[in-house]
Amino acid sequence: MIVNGAELAVDVTGEGPAVVLVHGLGGTGNFYQPQVPALAERFTVVRPDLRGHGRSRLSGSVSIDAYVHDLAGVCDALGLEEIRLVGHSMSTLTAQHFALAYPDRVAALALLGAVHAPGAAGQDAQRSRAALVRAEGMAAVADTVVANATSPATRRDHPVTAAFIRELLMRQDPAGYAAGCEALAGASEPDTAAISVPVLLATGTDDGVGTPSTSAELAGLLADARTVVYPDCGHWTALEAAGPVTDDLLKFFT
Repeated sequence: MIVNGAELAVDVTGEGPAVVLVHGLGGTGNFYQPQVPALAERFTVVRPDLRGHGRSRLSGSVSIDAYVHDLAGVCDALGLEEIRLVGHSMSTLTAQHFALAYPDRVAALALLGAVHAPGAAGQDAQRSRAALVRAEGMAAVADTVVANATSPATRRDHPVTAAFIRELLMRQDPAGYAAGCEALAGASEPDTAAISVPVLLATGTDDGVGTPSTSAELAGLLADARTVVYPDCGHWTALEAAGPVTDDLLKFFT
């Protein structure tokens, strides 16, 4: 699919009201594969690969605003007037900015491992990671990300899940991943309190990136929010707590 001059890979499954699932930095639409079969029984499930990620080639300028613009373009191309929107990690920022820019197009919002826009130290860290990946490739960061962003229980008891996360990372185009790091470094904080639709905030007890305290803080700003924290789950929520995430999305959206 050509969207805003970029060739984006977009998977569409099922029929019914639209649910759009947007992966985070280093992910692809396959991050949500465990949720698709159940959601597709009731919804049209749309999974784009963000530009520079997965099967979507790096093209043009990359920023959170560009991701928002691309998401609007995907919805336009598919004729989706109203969506239920799910974002993970970096894309919790994209999802909030989309809901603020297009309030009439979002019926409900789910944020998995929600994060704030990074401060000065976080910006420096993301730019340093971008430089490292450009110089040495994805192998320079993949094992560290898996070690730091999954729970001990996942790595011990579900090694296939940890291996899949590593494979998602290793399959990324280093230039596209680096551009995503820089997009996150340049992100602005959404006006969360201005979001009026129902919001689900889900994270894990062992998520050190999108921490439970961050979800609780965001919930306190929202008019209609509910939170859930999964035990023994790290930052890759939809994979590490696949069954509970599926159940909670179905309950939230129906």
